[in-house]
Amino acid sequence: MGYSCFVLAIFYIVLLHLCTQRAKGADPTVGFTSLPLNSSNFEIQRPYDLPQSARYSFINGVHRLWVYSTDKPHSPTSNTKPRTEIRIVGYNYSSGVWQFEGHGYVPKGTSGVCIMQLFGASGQATTLAMVVNNGTLSYYLNSVLVPHIYDQWFRLNVIHDVGAGTVRVFINGGLKLEANDHGGTSHYFKCGVYSQRTPSYYMESRWKGIKVLNKM
Repeated sequence: MGYSCFVLAIFYIVLLHLCTQRAKGADPTVGFTSLPLNSSNFEIQRPYDLPQSARYSFINGVHRLWVYSTDKPHSPTSNTKPRTEIRIVGYNYSSGVWQFEGHGYVPKGTSGVCIMQLFGASGQATTLAMVVNNGTLSYYLNSVLVPHIYDQWFRLNVIHDVGAGTVRVFINGGLKLEANDHGGTSHYFKCGVYSQRTPSYYMESRWKGIKVLNKM
């Protein structure tokens, strides 16, 4: 009787572990190779009339990026809206399977802003844009990914399969979106704050643990 109870207890422990792992989701980085990154791979795009330190800091492993709705664009010749973004350089791609990983944080009050982009498409600028509006994180303005994103760290993984023409978005290990990409011949990743429609006056996001991975 005692042995049977012991076996049953072990069975339930294993079952609980499997259910917990399923709830968390599989690690989206499995099978990918993490590529080397250093400061030379991080191009900081910010209002052209300001020094980098006026809109960006890197302290204790955390990239903090902020911008105001009244700021200048990132170039004197640009007609785009204000931004402070990390543009990943050195890893533009046109084939294969590529992945961005980063831990993001959006403070309460930041709204009307894109916090992550997969740049490059046919007929438009981006294959993916992740937008925060009043605390909701969405794919463009179409699909809600997280209804309440403020004031919490979250793990973001974006996987772009160029050959299959698909994009998948994982948040905290769970698959939140699978969509067709928008074509294009060259792509790269960006994160930070880029003003969109009806932005808040002040916009900020923070990032740590940024990685670029691929699977050819």
